[in-house]
Amino acid sequence: MRKIILSLSLLFAVVGARAQLSLEAYRDMVYEYSTELMNASEASSRAYSNMRVARTDFLPSLSAGASFTTDFRRSGDAHLWGFDIAPKLEQILYGGGAVRAEYSRAQAEYERAKYGERHTRLAMRYAADYAYWTVSAMKLYMAATNEYVNSISALYRIVEERFREGYVAKGDMLQVEARLSEAQYSLIAARNNYEVALHRFNNLLGVEGSMEVELANTILDTISMPQRVTIDEMLARRPDMHMAEMSILAAEQGVNVARAKYNPQLTAGVSGSWQTYSPNIASKTYLDGALVVGLSVPIFHWGERRQAVNVARTAVRTAENDMEQLRRDAAQEEADGWSAMMSSYSQMQSSLKNVEIASENLSISTFSYNEGQATVLDVLQAQISWIQIYSNAISARFNYAVAVSEYMRLSAME
Repeated sequence: MRKIILSLSLLFAVVGARAQLSLEAYRDMVYEYSTELMNASEASSRAYSNMRVARTDFLPSLSAGASFTTDFRRSGDAHLWGFDIAPKLEQILYGGGAVRAEYSRAQAEYERAKYGERHTRLAMRYAADYAYWTVSAMKLYMAATNEYVNSISALYRIVEERFREGYVAKGDMLQVEARLSEAQYSLIAARNNYEVALHRFNNLLGVEGSMEVELANTILDTISMPQRVTIDEMLARRPDMHMAEMSILAAEQGVNVARAKYNPQLTAGVSGSWQTYSPNIASKTYLDGALVVGLSVPIFHWGERRQAVNVARTAVRTAENDMEQLRRDAAQEEADGWSAMMSSYSQMQSSLKNVEIASENLSISTFSYNEGQATVLDVLQAQISWIQIYSNAISARFNYAVAVSEYMRLSAME
């Protein structure tokens, strides 16, 4: 009986010889299609526009009013109609700090939106990695299960022939036949899992779900383990921490905005008018103008200012609490992520040796059976052990690849 076990690398050479799409290229395609990234970019654009709007409050405003009146009655030589055009140019000299506070808050919100884009990009990169490695793993599962079916099928043909010749009992043949049926069922499940993974893979690209893909990278590749970062390094790089900082800054400016509404305000402006005389005789007009200085001083608002400022300060405290919780969560995530990566790496290393042992055991059992020194049950047990250990090896490599991607996301590595 032929040797039926393929090594991990040889197995992938069978299923992935036509590999085309690299992980890096797939990430770029996901970025291009991602609606989450599109929405994050739109949020940045809105925040930038709001910042530009807030900046215009530093500039003078120009307005104009116009009116036209007429009457059907006539009084002597006077025309009963007239018009008035009144332009006005006004500049805020002191707005109680509201203008600068609004602009500073808009700046903070824009910076927060930009960090939000980077945060979304890291999340989409992990989603792309997970989908990519899942397709790779499911393809290997499918190939391994198919090899398992072929192994049992080969054994069944030998046992069936020996049963006809009277060398084995019918019970032995039925045992192999039952195991073959189970293996074929597992192959159907493996194919379904691959199709599901392929649908998710293609969904991130916005293409038809069942479209086949050939991968240039696989979980069998050597995936470098990233260096562990310190907590301070991680916090300095994570965009969600910067988002939290900007939230605090925006909330602090919100306090200034709330306070500024009740501060004195000083404006200066120039107004003019072009209008007809009244009464309107001979349709003559004249020009007029004035320099206007305005001062508004709030006196009493029944404690409204104090309450408005208190409300704004609660927003600051909430933002500070959120940032502190985020700091704690980030530290825990880093520790968990590193442990998961190290554990999966150890399991991956261990699984390689286990596959070699299981493959050798199956070869020995198969040879011994052909020589009459082992039973069908021995071979079946060796086959079951092989597919289980082989599947565990694939899982270990998949878990390690995903753990690396997750740690890079948690530590904001580019």
